[in-house]
Amino acid sequence: MSTSKLLRIFSLDAENPIDSSLREAFSSLRDNLKPPFPLTIPSPSEYSQLNLALAYGILTEPHLAKTHLTHLHAIVVDGYNHFTTILINLTNESYPKLLQTPKSQLLWMSSKLVQVAAVKVENLIISLLRQIKGGDFSEPNLWLCAELMCILANNWDWLLEEPLVMKSSLFVFLRLLADHYRLVGRPELDKLKRMEIEFCIRVLREHFDICLDIGRDLIRLLQDLVYVPEFKDVWMDFLSDPGKFGVSVFMDISQLYRTRTPSHYLLLTITPEMETQLRFLLTHVKWGSQKRYQTWFAKKHFCTPGSETVIVDIVRFICCVHHPSNEIIQSNVISRWAIIGWLLKCCKKNYFLANVKLALLYDWLFFDEKVDNIMNIEPAMLLIVNSINQYIDITHTLLEFLFLLIDNYDVQRRELIFKGVSNSFSLLVRKGVVHSLESLTSCNQLSPVFREKLASMISSSNFTTVKGSSEMCERQVKISSTTKCHVANCELQ
Repeated sequence: MSTSKLLRIFSLDAENPIDSSLREAFSSLRDNLKPPFPLTIPSPSEYSQLNLALAYGILTEPHLAKTHLTHLHAIVVDGYNHFTTILINLTNESYPKLLQTPKSQLLWMSSKLVQVAAVKVENLIISLLRQIKGGDFSEPNLWLCAELMCILANNWDWLLEEPLVMKSSLFVFLRLLADHYRLVGRPELDKLKRMEIEFCIRVLREHFDICLDIGRDLIRLLQDLVYVPEFKDVWMDFLSDPGKFGVSVFMDISQLYRTRTPSHYLLLTITPEMETQLRFLLTHVKWGSQKRYQTWFAKKHFCTPGSETVIVDIVRFICCVHHPSNEIIQSNVISRWAIIGWLLKCCKKNYFLANVKLALLYDWLFFDEKVDNIMNIEPAMLLIVNSINQYIDITHTLLEFLFLLIDNYDVQRRELIFKGVSNSFSLLVRKGVVHSLESLTSCNQLSPVFREKLASMISSSNFTTVKGSSEMCERQVKISSTTKCHVANCELQ
């Protein structure tokens, strides 16, 4: 492993451009970083280099960090924009490789930038939130959770001026709390769990008005916390007394059901590294070549106890964030539905498997063509249909789960959910994602109960079977004979 004061770099790794630019700037300006500082006003290029040098000094010389910070305060002319941008780029591109001292200094410096309301510091905090891994109970990951929680709790007035950071933090920590609360026998976690609970409850109770645009995934996250005593009252108020949230426009939980969650929230629970790997898998890997990539991905991300909880986040990412172009859809690249089929097989515990199926089908329950995207429901439909021949168990379990959701997810609003599922089937057929539901209604391998329910849904809705060159959707998916051959010859796992 080569020497670097900033990053963990192995001998075969290519030179890291961020590390190089920071180190070179620091080396060339080292003598100018000691007091007394020069009084001359730097040129734009000199200012850029000085920001790089100070960033490197703060990250690698904790004993001199306060001196470097004083220097930064003295020379800043752009609201810290240049300096904050350096830290954002470093976080997005190299955080997993940072040594522990630079990591600690990065969080310390982020706190200082929040205190002066630096330009773009909200983006830096959101970038750091994305580095927290769901299902990861390692000390470094829990340390990052705690550090960010402290920054947020200690800078509440700043947070009130940054609603996107508040909503993003709520989304991330609600998701993490479901993991952390289930973990017992770790006394060091108790303080973190208490901080997470207090933060989330405070945001929900005092500032629910800004949380409304998170949409339906807010409910999905909260229902995973109903066993946490502090959230039981929140859940009951959602269901029976929404007026307690003090938001006049919020009168029923169905308003959140009908609000599609913007994709940037769902991206928060996927690290940039994982996003890059998933997008590569879904953009460049051909049918028949996927197994070695899937094996590598699983070894990297699903190998530790509890890590499979991140599969829920991955499925939401694939359904709601990664929408392939028509060129990719019509190519030989492996389809989203096939990757999700493999992910279902990766779940070993029934509880996690149920959450993954809910993540896959969640948008079906409240689907409205006017506000929702057909690409969010397309993977589940294609997985159900294309699994009939070789993986009928997947078809069966997804349909069974879908009908259970209709009848039991929210009994008081069953009609709304039935309509959402009916809308989903109807649009998927009308837009040609599948030509009809006949492959399901006539499949003798499926339970007669399921076929009857599908037939009933068809008869109660305005279904139109696609024939020939009928109406096309913007991102129509056609199951060509070539793809059918790949489905027959490739395993999902």
